[in-house]
Amino acid sequence: MKRLFTLFVFFLFTVFAILIKLFYIQAFSGDTYSGNYLRTTRIAPVRGIIFDRNKEPLVINQSSYTLFAEPKNLEDSFNTLKEIDSILNIGEATLEGRFDKSKDWVALARNLEEDQKKKLEKLNIHGLGFDEYSKRYYPEASIAAHLVGFVGKDEDGDDIGYFGVEGYYDKDLQGLPGLLKTERDILGRPIVIGTQNKLKGENGRDFVLTIDKRTQKMAKEAIEKAIEVYKAQSGCITIIEPNTGEILAMDCAPDFDPSEYFKFNESFFKNPVISDVFEPGSIIKPLWVAAALNEQKIKSYDMYDEKGPINIGKYYIRTWDNKYHGDISITQILQQSSNVGMVFVGDKLGEENIKKYLKAYGFGEKTNIDLQGEVSSYLRKDSQWRPIDFATVTFGQGIVVTQIQMLKAFSVLVNGGWVVEPHVVKEMVSESGDAKKIAPKKEKRILTEKTSRTIRQMLYETVNHGEAKWNIPKGYKIGGKTGTAQIAIQGAYDASKTNASFIGFGPVDNPKFLVLVTLNQPQTSPWASETSAPVFFEVARDLLVQYNIPPK
Repeated sequence: MKRLFTLFVFFLFTVFAILIKLFYIQAFSGDTYSGNYLRTTRIAPVRGIIFDRNKEPLVINQSSYTLFAEPKNLEDSFNTLKEIDSILNIGEATLEGRFDKSKDWVALARNLEEDQKKKLEKLNIHGLGFDEYSKRYYPEASIAAHLVGFVGKDEDGDDIGYFGVEGYYDKDLQGLPGLLKTERDILGRPIVIGTQNKLKGENGRDFVLTIDKRTQKMAKEAIEKAIEVYKAQSGCITIIEPNTGEILAMDCAPDFDPSEYFKFNESFFKNPVISDVFEPGSIIKPLWVAAALNEQKIKSYDMYDEKGPINIGKYYIRTWDNKYHGDISITQILQQSSNVGMVFVGDKLGEENIKKYLKAYGFGEKTNIDLQGEVSSYLRKDSQWRPIDFATVTFGQGIVVTQIQMLKAFSVLVNGGWVVEPHVVKEMVSESGDAKKIAPKKEKRILTEKTSRTIRQMLYETVNHGEAKWNIPKGYKIGGKTGTAQIAIQGAYDASKTNASFIGFGPVDNPKFLVLVTLNQPQTSPWASETSAPVFFEVARDLLVQYNIPPK
């Protein structure tokens, strides 16, 4: 009887000790112990879709899978890895390198397609599983690679947008992740009646761009053809709506495939329209003529005696062909692209006004276009200007700009005198359907309507009465200006290497589009009149048809 009592006391003491231990765990060490049985899973949000202005997709999401293994639940890891490789063909050694028996969970392969997943599932191997996630898919391949950008990985292996829209709006496109806490047993299996806490995330916003996919495709085909025909190293075509700053198309070649960005080096990712600077050459001349008109320093019919080179210090400024025409009007200065005539215009405008309008047009600062990778150009400090600098800037030498800065500045000439911020996003739409529209942003007015109307007419006459004869669409008034800028190499200009550009708009009376065509070092001819200009008129003809603009 005494032995039974002793045994009873022993069991009673044991049960009491267990209860005390359980109470201690629950009250004071719950977090430490629950960590062994609660698994927190990050629920990745769905990245936002990118559409063109007509709601046609430029970038969508496609299901992809990660194959993972739970080493402790695999009976025969050697043969398992062999069977996996027979389907994926990524190398047994590679799989063995990823397989870590000391871990509860290891990723064996990523970016698997649906058919690969189904083949692996047929193996029916306990201890293998799949995590589904979305990856970017580009239905039109590289139709807008520089503009859209791509989605890569950050240092932690998470998705992140790089360049273009993907980089600039990464946080909005990415959304907010959710969290799922599940209670699991000692083998790591979910407990059906255990804790299940879910914190809902938010999917990324969908984006509607200002880009027109038809126009973008046309621009891409046009610049690729131009590079081939004129044997240029590279080139770009950008089309903007000058009244609103909306980018209708932007394409540079060569480019890259955003689906396989990892096959290209970083030099391909940079968008030359916003990330490269160049000397604009003669396409800057209308900006100075407009400024001088606006300040009432000249009139379009004023005359200038173009009788020979101009001497400034130790420098001589000549016309591009070293020919001189005597008395010519300001309009003819643009038609003949006279450098000495532009020095005359610059003298009339004055040094202080030159510095004033450089800043007013936006040179020396970013345009704030909503694309990742924009750089600013450099402007001399006021104390660094010399007489020769004031002369050469009037015909586009000794100054560097970006293409997007040039488009923003030229828009002022044709839209009534307003500085308008360029942009590529028209609307952002949340998961709940709330839409945030991006309104055009007019920054300030720097030219009068009269000045804008006058310079448009002068540029129309430049196109129609210039020395070069182009295939101008019949029944339409088109304005524009060529620019042939020699490339400076080691401090000296190389006459055999040029940037050939043409900037033009139409219709003249009510401009609906402004187009900048640039070709880097065309080999068939160094002159923009024989390379970039014909490309512009082909593009303009297509735009008039696409946007159903009637002739007058």
